[in-house]
Amino acid sequence: MRAHAAAAALLSLAVHTATAFAPTQRSSPSLFRSSFGGSSLRMADTATEPKIFDQEAFIAQSKEMRLQHLEEQAMFALKIAVENYGNAVFPNALIAGDVVITHLLHRMGYLQSGQAKVMVVDTFHLFPETMDFLREIEEHYGFEAEVFCAEGVPVGDKAAFDKKYGANLWKEDIEQYDKVCKVEPFQRGLKTLKTDCMINGRTRWQGFERAWIDQFENAPIGGGLAKCNPIAYWTLEDTFDYIAKYKVPHHPLHAKGYPSIGDAKDTIPIPEDGSTRFVDFKFEGDPKPWLDYASERKGRFVGLANKDGSTKTECGIHVAGAERTFDRDLWEEGAVKNIATKEEALEIINGEKEAIIAVYAPWCQFCQGMEEEFANYAAEAGVPVYKFRGDEEREFVSEFLNTASFPTVNKVKGNGEVVKYDSEVRTVAAFKEFEASS
Repeated sequence: MRAHAAAAALLSLAVHTATAFAPTQRSSPSLFRSSFGGSSLRMADTATEPKIFDQEAFIAQSKEMRLQHLEEQAMFALKIAVENYGNAVFPNALIAGDVVITHLLHRMGYLQSGQAKVMVVDTFHLFPETMDFLREIEEHYGFEAEVFCAEGVPVGDKAAFDKKYGANLWKEDIEQYDKVCKVEPFQRGLKTLKTDCMINGRTRWQGFERAWIDQFENAPIGGGLAKCNPIAYWTLEDTFDYIAKYKVPHHPLHAKGYPSIGDAKDTIPIPEDGSTRFVDFKFEGDPKPWLDYASERKGRFVGLANKDGSTKTECGIHVAGAERTFDRDLWEEGAVKNIATKEEALEIINGEKEAIIAVYAPWCQFCQGMEEEFANYAAEAGVPVYKFRGDEEREFVSEFLNTASFPTVNKVKGNGEVVKYDSEVRTVAAFKEFEASS
């Protein structure tokens, strides 16, 4: 039924468009009247008048025609996303394209009605202006966004985040930072809001990683839910033209030289001297550094690299492999015993029996990666094997269990000495060898 409804809507749009552009027999050769907004351009009657060539007027009219088409196309996509599905959710990063989508959703009445929900991920490393701007547009459009952040941390509580995950997590392991601060809360938000169609602001103009996206696709996250990219075919110039046309509220850092805004720790102006700005709905300085192909995100992820040494261009939300779940613990069954408290850990450390303790974080991909081997080792081990969740007790595991990163495997000797396993080889045989070592 949904497919028939979508086809009928598309046919209706096609008929409307064809009618709008159909020529009439009585049209005057001396006047071209655009169907876009009713504006007109004077054209010469070649039999009696000299040719007229108002270049600036022709360019302006052509851009208006293009923008009008893009608006209609985007609203068509949003209509399908919202009305053809039950729970459309818009993860809003508050960048230029996203404020356009916010405005379109408002124009269509979907924000006021609640048919489209807005979610925001707070990484605890955003610019202060970003969350302030969110409150501004919530009030302006009359909606309330659902804010998600790192698991187990109250919204807006940076101190709690630092205590649980570490203030320097992004420096220690950028991939884990992305998972903890972006991917996991993003996925949890989609799951919590029961979304079946995710609205997204990615465009082909943003770079080669996104050069072939279409308005509709299956997302690589959340179990294959539908994804709608309503402005997939827009350039960044189109985006700012729209913002200027409708006086759309936009992020205040555009006025300070930032074409795109992410985390404060790795986002810079382009050019770096801030000479290109978008102020009072118009550009100041040369707009080309922003508007050239693949330039919008040049100021993002600055100084960051992936573990293979390649330049970082994505946060992990929109890449393959991001669909892993984060809503379970590790070693929930089997021979690995859980240490529930610091006091219990100290009893084992200060006891007279040898033991193996793995200090871990369930969101850590390396902990996840050794889960099976460590479980198999525990089933064959000659000493008790324990797990202790260290991301919630960072000071304690640093002091008593040699832990600076996850996972850290320790051997507790009968005399209270704790020895760290220093190898990256995490196999049953390697753990057995470590257990047997003096």
